[in-house]
Amino acid sequence: MARITLDHLAHAYRANPRTGEDYALKEINHVWSQGGAYALLGPSGCGKTTLLNIISGLVRPTRGRVLFDELDVTDLSTEARNIAQVFQFPVVYDTMTVRENLAFPLKNRNVPRDRTARRVEEIASLLDLTRVLDRKASNLTADMKQKISLGRGLVRHDVAAILFDEPLTVIDPHLKWQLRSTLKEIHRVLDITMIYVTHDQTEALTFADKVVVMHDGAVVQTGTPEELFERPAHTFVGHFIGSPGMNILPCRVEGATAFIGTTMIPLRRAYRTLSDGERIELGIRPEFARLQPKGTGLPVHVRRIDDIGRARIARVEMNGRPLAASIPDGISIEGSEASLMLDPNHVHIYANGHLVAGEATGGHAA
Repeated sequence: MARITLDHLAHAYRANPRTGEDYALKEINHVWSQGGAYALLGPSGCGKTTLLNIISGLVRPTRGRVLFDELDVTDLSTEARNIAQVFQFPVVYDTMTVRENLAFPLKNRNVPRDRTARRVEEIASLLDLTRVLDRKASNLTADMKQKISLGRGLVRHDVAAILFDEPLTVIDPHLKWQLRSTLKEIHRVLDITMIYVTHDQTEALTFADKVVVMHDGAVVQTGTPEELFERPAHTFVGHFIGSPGMNILPCRVEGATAFIGTTMIPLRRAYRTLSDGERIELGIRPEFARLQPKGTGLPVHVRRIDDIGRARIARVEMNGRPLAASIPDGISIEGSEASLMLDPNHVHIYANGHLVAGEATGGHAA
């Protein structure tokens, strides 16, 4: 097991890159702690798989280094890095039994038979494969085959890390939650560094202790699921995480007041003078924007109300700007005119997409 350090790492697929636009992966400095459970989260094409393949040794970076503990592994092969990688589609030997598949990585490393047998039984128990250990892999369902693929990555005691590249893509939706929970439990038991690539926020937030959010080849925020939800450092994080995502509204800010059109929104913090050349936006999640009857808050026009079972979400307009708001239990909205109450503790100001720190009352930085 190892601490993985990305040192001034960047990668371009084209020759002689000159500008930031030439790089598929913009410069990253990051440390993955030994034994951590991490997720790389972002949309397709943002650089997640490129980064994972650099860590595994399948791709050599254009710039920078990869270190496992203090060892520079940038030029080492995947095998020499001693990592395991689990891909989107199950990698199993259909002609072998489940037991033989799980034992195969240990057999290749000449691990004694008795130790191999014990380890196979241990991993099979963790993945609920014990009852099918002596069945041919060819006769099993896709989710069972992916469990075998996971098991082949987990079976070795000595791996530096296990890398997962969207491993639940082929799994039926109702089984995904079970497998994510299984992986989380395995991580607790085995204390192995795990890095999980996905574009699915639910997978990332339920699996990882820390999530690395990527956008356009760059890391825009690293944090716990709570941090990403409560305090997005970038408007992309606010929009990408959450269902529905954060409301992002163009505004202007004067001290401790934001203006969306003619609507004044008091802020808990005072902000520096923001340049006219900057893109200034206010961000608030629908959970903290609550719809109320007309006359009790900021005036809005109700376009529609969506009942999604666990909650009611109102689609409203404030000075012509669309946003989503939550409707508290027991609140009834009559007609198309209503009011909005914003929780000031969860109103954020962004300049050119990045969170701006304000000055709280009493002089404490936000």
